Amino acid sequence: MTKWAINCFLLFLLSGCSIIYRPDIQQGNVLKQSTIQQLKLGMTEEQVRYLLGSCVLQTPFEPNRSDYVYFYQPGHAESTQRHVTLIFSAGRLVSIKK
Repeated sequence: MTKWAINCFLLFLLSGCSIIYRPDIQQGNVLKQSTIQQLKLGMTEEQVRYLLGSCVLQTPFEPNRSDYVYFYQPGHAESTQRHVTLIFSAGRLVSIKK
């Protein structure tokens, strides 16, 4: 009986000591400030795609608009969110909204 009680007590103590693991969550295109600063008006869609990657959000109702979204949640820290909207006209970048 005492062996059973000791095992239960140890199990109870160890269950309170477990560390909760929270994995990092990363979604969308990585949008570093240095990369965003490389965007220049007049760039082609291919140049922008090479720099930022394929667009995550693109609506069929506005084919000239590309929304790049980035979300990063480290396990136990504050999350980071960035959103950049790019407008194209005739295949060239005409507007950058940060």
